Amino acid sequence: MKAWQFEGTNKPLVLNEVPEPKVRPGTVVVDVKATGICHSDVSTLTDPNWMFMYPELPRTLGHETAGVISEVGPGMEHWKVGDRVGLAPVMSNGEALGYYSWDGGWAPKILATDDNLVKLPDEVSFELGAMATDAGLTSYHAIMAVGGAKAGMKVGVIGLGGLGYIGARAAVLSGAEVYAAEVNAETRALADEIGLKAVAESITEFKDVGLELIVDYAGFGTTTAEAIDTLAEFGKLVQVGMGRGQATINTTPIIINQLTIAGSKSGTKEDLAGIYELMRTGKLNPPMNLIGFEDIPGAVDKLHAGGVVGRFIATM
Repeated sequence: MKAWQFEGTNKPLVLNEVPEPKVRPGTVVVDVKATGICHSDVSTLTDPNWMFMYPELPRTLGHETAGVISEVGPGMEHWKVGDRVGLAPVMSNGEALGYYSWDGGWAPKILATDDNLVKLPDEVSFELGAMATDAGLTSYHAIMAVGGAKAGMKVGVIGLGGLGYIGARAAVLSGAEVYAAEVNAETRALADEIGLKAVAESITEFKDVGLELIVDYAGFGTTTAEAIDTLAEFGKLVQVGMGRGQATINTTPIIINQLTIAGSKSGTKEDLAGIYELMRTGKLNPPMNLIGFEDIPGAVDKLHAGGVVGRFIATM
């Protein structure tokens, strides 16, 4: 089978011929129906700081995957051939699909374990199911589990891309009052669709609102600094985005306002199941750009250039 593989920093993706995955104890083979393209894929391809996650090359990328189980290994009889599934990317040992020793979903088939498998409701398309596996569970975990968004809370969201849109919408559906920052004017136009109280280019526009929680899904350094300068007393910043590896921040408001700063990486199978429940109701339907498998490198380039509205999802 053919797979889009990473061969090193600042090298183009290569469509290599690779062996089909062989089922082994504790695993299943999933036929990929849809797979997403993420900003972290751009970082993998362009930032040498990500190489620690690739001890062996080449590696098939793609950590947002949904499909149908086509083969079941020993010890996995609680799953069956034909089951519709989404794959939570992170393993219990800290590795992840598309990283370290695990190939990802930019291929027709992928090997997965109980760490990954989540039942995909019939009402949720494979395309939405794939989007939810990273953009969904990561954003949901950050704003709901780590951030504690709830009814009546004043919440700020930085970045309304694939993660931010879902995080903001989940917070709105929980009853929170949500304000957002987004540099892309076309994306800001989604404010009413999401249910935002207000949207601006910078979160600092809401300094007088009294934001109790800000989730930074962008992580471009300046966004982190602006969140700290904006939070109300005893407020909390949840850092998710890794657009830049460093940020220069003002420590004075951290001390004076007694702020809390927390990091959030990916999420759990329970978070993914929660997102699927929201999607099943029809109340969470983020924008997508559907592409073909052959279009994955071009989509990565477009993400790198910026200005993309919605998640790129490749269908098989």
